[in-house]
Amino acid sequence: MKKELIFLGPPACGKGTQTNKLAQYLNLPHIDTGSLLRAEIKNETENGMIAKTFIDKGNLVPVELVASIIKDRLSKDDCKEGYILDGYPRSLEQAEMLEVINKEINGSEEVDFRAIYFELDQSVLVSRIVNRRSCAKCGEIYNLKSKPAKVEGICDKCGGELVQRKDDNEEIAKARFETYFHETAPLIDYYKSKLKLRTINADGTIDEVWERLLEVVK
Repeated sequence: MKKELIFLGPPACGKGTQTNKLAQYLNLPHIDTGSLLRAEIKNETENGMIAKTFIDKGNLVPVELVASIIKDRLSKDDCKEGYILDGYPRSLEQAEMLEVINKEINGSEEVDFRAIYFELDQSVLVSRIVNRRSCAKCGEIYNLKSKPAKVEGICDKCGGELVQRKDDNEEIAKARFETYFHETAPLIDYYKSKLKLRTINADGTIDEVWERLLEVVK
């Protein structure tokens, strides 16, 4: 049966790490909407060029355009067995659009659709963000407490310098958390009402969260 998985959760809850791992485990494409949009712009597709005109002006890309880009990607051959979608939907409007997209693509095909919610306390999230470091060269993510580099300040993978993003401070972290719950948390109730929501405790080691994730995607 075709498996369609979307992931919900606040910043630094660990979605990226787990979805990358899950994509390999299930042999499904991992579609990160931010990377997808950047690729459309880089490849100068029609949708990408339209999106660029909004981004260059500092405006949000219209929801209809984002939906069109998502639909094009989910229609590709590598999504015939399913997909892992990260970063979309971010609002109820987008959730309803995704539902329409899936119906248009799947037709009468039987599908296993699940929304996986990574639940984590705000204090834990803020600590993760403040202690987060990323490689300036390859982008690998570390944490000073839970996932430190073998050599302080140096990436284990490529030897690049580990840096802290300017917005990875406590004040901004709390603001991002509040924004998330204001804009995205309603999706939790939306998918719960449709009996499509699965919640996991995202507090723990990568391996601990991984085992919990496997339990809800089986």
